[in-house]
Amino acid sequence: MSIRNLEYLLAPASVAVVGASSRAGSVGATVWRNVRAGEFGGPVWPVNPSHEQLDGQRCFARIADLPQAPELALVCTPPATVPGVINELAARGCKAAVVMTAGLDKVQKQAMLDAARPALLRILGPNCLGLLAPHAGLNASFAHTEALPGEIAFVSQSGAIVTAVLDWARSRRIGLSCMVSMGEHADVDVGDLLDHLASDPKTRSILMYLESVEAPRKFMSAARAAARNKPVIVVKAGRAGRGMAAAASHTGALAGSDAVYDAAFRRAGMLRVDTLQQLFIAAETLARFGANRDEVLTVMTNGGGAGVMAADAAALAGIPLAEPSAALIERLGAGLPGTWSHGNPVDIIGDAPVERYTHTLNTLLADPAAGAVLFVHAPTAIVRSDDIARACAPIARQARHRLLACWLGDGAVADARRIFREAGIADFETPEDAVAAFGLLRTYRRNQAQLIEAPGAAPVVAGNAEAARTLMQRALADGRTMLDEAEAKQVLQAYGIPVVETRRVAAEAEAAAQAAQACGFPVALKILSRDLSHKSDVGGVALDLQDAATVREAAQTMLARIGRMRPEARLEGFTVQAMVRRPHAQELIVGASVDPLFGPVLLFGQGGTAVELVADRALALPPLNRALAREQISRTRVARLLGGYRDRPPAQLDAIADALVALSQLLADLPEIAELDINPLWADEQGVIALDARIRIDPHGPAGRAHFAILPYPAELEETVSWQGAPLLLRPIRPEDEAMHREFLESLDPEDLRLRLFSSRREMPRSELARLVQIDYAREMAFVAVRAQADGTPRIIGVVRAVSDPDNDEAEFAIIIRSDLHRQGLGRLLMRKMIGHLRASGTRRMVGEVLPENRSMSALAQAVGLQAEGVHRGGEGRLFAMALQARD
Repeated sequence: MSIRNLEYLLAPASVAVVGASSRAGSVGATVWRNVRAGEFGGPVWPVNPSHEQLDGQRCFARIADLPQAPELALVCTPPATVPGVINELAARGCKAAVVMTAGLDKVQKQAMLDAARPALLRILGPNCLGLLAPHAGLNASFAHTEALPGEIAFVSQSGAIVTAVLDWARSRRIGLSCMVSMGEHADVDVGDLLDHLASDPKTRSILMYLESVEAPRKFMSAARAAARNKPVIVVKAGRAGRGMAAAASHTGALAGSDAVYDAAFRRAGMLRVDTLQQLFIAAETLARFGANRDEVLTVMTNGGGAGVMAADAAALAGIPLAEPSAALIERLGAGLPGTWSHGNPVDIIGDAPVERYTHTLNTLLADPAAGAVLFVHAPTAIVRSDDIARACAPIARQARHRLLACWLGDGAVADARRIFREAGIADFETPEDAVAAFGLLRTYRRNQAQLIEAPGAAPVVAGNAEAARTLMQRALADGRTMLDEAEAKQVLQAYGIPVVETRRVAAEAEAAAQAAQACGFPVALKILSRDLSHKSDVGGVALDLQDAATVREAAQTMLARIGRMRPEARLEGFTVQAMVRRPHAQELIVGASVDPLFGPVLLFGQGGTAVELVADRALALPPLNRALAREQISRTRVARLLGGYRDRPPAQLDAIADALVALSQLLADLPEIAELDINPLWADEQGVIALDARIRIDPHGPAGRAHFAILPYPAELEETVSWQGAPLLLRPIRPEDEAMHREFLESLDPEDLRLRLFSSRREMPRSELARLVQIDYAREMAFVAVRAQADGTPRIIGVVRAVSDPDNDEAEFAIIIRSDLHRQGLGRLLMRKMIGHLRASGTRRMVGEVLPENRSMSALAQAVGLQAEGVHRGGEGRLFAMALQARD
């Protein structure tokens, strides 16, 4: 699975149709007709031993008889023949095949892949509709119509959705760069196509219909890379499953698989929508209105009802309407009748002439505080809609990034809608659609912000993994998969999460009373049993016990009640803990579970015994840093309570975020974690404290960094070396390095910048800087050399970077050293560190471009084993390269 030879799928120079036929209604006949009916400029050859000619063209009996190897083959033959056909195509030198045949069994499918693999022949399908590449004039499908050329790519795991979207797009004159039906995606999968389309110059946005993802880490890596380059919008089917299996924790019950997909799409910077119509609404919005950064909306309308509909839609979507200032109301009133609405929505009244429209639009667009403007017009007999459009179009054209339009109606506003669209204005059929589009853009911006979020310089969590692992191994040796409460809290303590002191005693009333005496009253008493996951459900929790007598009584009552309700439960004892007095504390839940596909998942939300009923929660994929944790917190309703209200001061959000970051690290370090709950986690102005905790473990190790969908920070690659008689830390770059990395770049001489970065520009936009420090460790690495200053402050003094292609075949490097530290051996240290890492990662070749006048870099490259190989492809410098793996 890679991007190798995918260009032959979407831009082949020649095509063979294997199984081409003249039988009406057959797949072979339809595909043959579609390929020939288009404007494809290369040769198209039919292959079928049953025909000598098809439509006046020679038909070849065998693939070996073709005049040359086809770059793309379209396979429409019976299932049993497909492996043999692929074998013949591979032998002939074919680069890619679309297998439209349905009904291949598991053995046939594997035989097909085995035949293709030695020749790197890429296979789309089987059981797919095919593909359309309008810019190449290629319709390699059995779809019912052609696609118009455009800049939107559509990828679908459903052939039926492809034909529906194709028809929908063509009727609305929406062009496509390509349309791909993936079928059973035995070889080419979603990640491959995302990687290919991310660098396709003909594609400006990528739309996807997904039903499943098979390789989550590869998918997340490709999706994050693509979403940094262009909008990626996805419809994911299967929001409403048949239900979830019983879980041992609240987190397991709350973290449904569809919610995990939501978390994955959000983390990748993609936009998820619910319907195919929203898919194209989002695409048009991003294409025409994507530069907008407003958070508020002003509605301009000639009808009160339409304005109310827009305002209602905004309220339901949580979109605030702008509050017009007194000055804006006065300026608007200068050109409006006294009966206008004097507020937002701005109702200019149904008898409005053209001049009223232009005055209002100019006035609103001149005020940045008005935010985005939604222009809503209902046709009247007073003035023609197209006259209004012609008068407003020049104004609108100058402010396309702030204007959304809704021409209500159909035939009467068709010309007006066309005029606005030609002016580049995003246009929608209803006010609700327009408001929804504005909301989608806000969501998309927030998802994109996660890709460039810069966390503060919070300390990196370093938990005591050995102490936690010892506890879990002891439990597993005892045949237990649930840690008791005291053990669970010890694990949390090992990762710096504050817990209330808890004592464990035997299941005896007197033992509980003595422990309570030692803790100090009042106390909480809880039953300890591996068979009772939710203790409060069986009366296994007693709070605020004031003396030893009430503790004895509560313990006896608890034992008797559980004996009646759950006689089979094994009782290991009681836990006793001092009651915590935090009157301003908010009950929260933080937890973790393991999704079958995306691996470990973190949960945050409102806690307490009714946690499932309240269902106020947000999910996130680890690894987390403080900024990502705060974003996760912000997606819950309880976040507003944490901000403080009435006499309650704000809670320490950083303390809550740090607890989530600690859980993220715990999941990376301890593969045995299967589910984890902290419920409740109290949070207030003093910080956080865990009152109860539950951990389920699994000897098969479902968690751990190996199962993260996003590769976490590789701390194991940190190395301290001696340089110039002092310690020097060589480590992977982190998002927290943004400020330090900016300072490093600003310290460099302009000539160093030109020679290393091919630009002398010192100032770097925030988005570019974020890309340098927030890397995908699965396909990129940057090692920084960090030296402590005299006052102990760390400073970056050098960095080497290498970016691998998706196949890990080749990595291109770049290195830069602080200007006053050249020729002191630092470059060699960093280069050897990178060469060793790439070798260990299986990268086959390392390359780099060096300007001819950069003699010191040329010398460094040769000193560490790279050799000059002529001019860099597409560049102005020399190419230096090194083979990293032994030849096969």
